[in-house]
Amino acid sequence: MRLSDIAKTRYTSKAFDPARKIPADTFAELETLLRYAPSSVNSQPWHFLIASTEEGKARIANATQGGFAYNAPKITNASHVIVFCTRHALDEQHLSAVLEQEGQDGRFATPEAKAGQHKARSFYVQQHVEQAKDVQVWMDKQLYLAFGTLLLGAATLEIDACPMEGFDAQVLDEELGLSAKGLRSVIIASLGYHSSEDFNATLPKSRLPAQAVISYL
Repeated sequence: MRLSDIAKTRYTSKAFDPARKIPADTFAELETLLRYAPSSVNSQPWHFLIASTEEGKARIANATQGGFAYNAPKITNASHVIVFCTRHALDEQHLSAVLEQEGQDGRFATPEAKAGQHKARSFYVQQHVEQAKDVQVWMDKQLYLAFGTLLLGAATLEIDACPMEGFDAQVLDEELGLSAKGLRSVIIASLGYHSSEDFNATLPKSRLPAQAVISYL
C-alpha cells in the first residue's frame, strides 16, 4: 500500500476492543518512532509515559472526570495509552545530555564541531526563552511532530489510534507526579484495535479539496 493510501484511510478510532492487545514487538516499533521523531535543532524536549496495564490506564482516565468523561472508555479499553509530555525548561542539563549523546553516536568529527553544535542549539533555545518568550509553545510544537509521526506509523502497522486533548492536564499532572519530574502533559494517544461500536470506522473521510489548502509559487 502506498503512503498516500494510508493517509487517506487512517482515521480516529472512537471505540476500542479491550480484548485485543498490540503485540510487544509491534509496539516496540512505535517506541522507536517516538525516539527518532524530528525536533527543532534536535532539542528532543519530550518524555512519553506509556500505560498498558489496567491500573496504569485507569490512572490516566482519572483526568477525564467531569466534562471529559466521554473519553474515559477510549483510554481504559485501549491496548496502550501514551501521555505526551514536554519539559518545563530546556535547561543546560538537558542540552548537555543531548550533546553528549550526539557525541557518542559519532556526529562530531572534531571538538570544534561539538562546541559549534552546542552554541547553535543554545542560541535557538535562548531565542525562544529570552526574545520570543514562547519556549513552552515552541516545545509543544516539537511534541506534535512526534505525535504526527506516531499516528502515521500506527496506521502503517494497522493499529488504530485516538488522539485526545480532551482531558484535565492539571489533574493528570498531579496523578502522575509530572511537575516533580519537570514535565507537563500536553496530549494523549490511545492505541489498539477498534471494536464494532466504533462508528467512525465506517464513515467516509472528509478533507478540504487540494486547491483550498495547497498553492504553488
